[in-house]
Amino acid sequence: MPGLGKHRRPKQRPIARKLAVAGTGGAALALPLISATTAGAAVTQPAAAPAAKAVTLPAVKPAVEKAAAPLTYSVTVGDTLSKIAVEHAVNGGWQALYEANRSAIGANPSIIRPGLKLSIGAAAKAAAAKATGVKAVAAAKPATTYANNLDGWIRQSLDIMAKHGIPGSYNGIHRNVMRESSGNPMAINNWDSNAAAGIPSKGLLQVIDPTFRAYHVPGTSLDSYDPVANITAACNYAADRYGSIDNVNGAY
Repeated sequence: MPGLGKHRRPKQRPIARKLAVAGTGGAALALPLISATTAGAAVTQPAAAPAAKAVTLPAVKPAVEKAAAPLTYSVTVGDTLSKIAVEHAVNGGWQALYEANRSAIGANPSIIRPGLKLSIGAAAKAAAAKATGVKAVAAAKPATTYANNLDGWIRQSLDIMAKHGIPGSYNGIHRNVMRESSGNPMAINNWDSNAAAGIPSKGLLQVIDPTFRAYHVPGTSLDSYDPVANITAACNYAADRYGSIDNVNGAY
């Protein structure tokens, strides 16, 4: 029992002691002092941006391309479709020029008469697309090579003639070449009446310049001494006058 007159130190309850430690220790947790209501009021929501006004622009009308007026050309002596196409920069070359004027020229593009009116403008351009398509198909096929001799010249001429519907056979051409020039592409006759008139016969099939120009086949050289051009023009002339080079057995 405790003695009289002495104060007894009251015992702390275990719970109170624990609370005191939690309240005085340096590691006590700091709780947030702002209530949920206050925190919500502290955040300012940005004002909604006004909706952008839609602006309608006036529609722009596409420019209308003015069609070029078709140009015409009057054929003169010595003209060929190939020559006209080159001189007037016809889009698509002589093939397009022929397609645009087929009804006026006829079935044979190698024969055009002086005075004939040809369209070399808009109509020729319209035919260029078709000619380009034909070229694309031809380009897909491997090109045929020909020997640079009489055999190769005749075979190349025959292939060109077939494309233009000009009749003739290997034997018919060879027979006439050997009689006229003995196979010499540079042969020239300087003694007959044509030579006296200033237009000597030239080349493998001895063609005078006016005849060569009139019957020149598009796609071949404009040089009358060129073997393939000479043969092809001569066969074109023979077809027009005799039906075929095969029907020629003497001077023609």
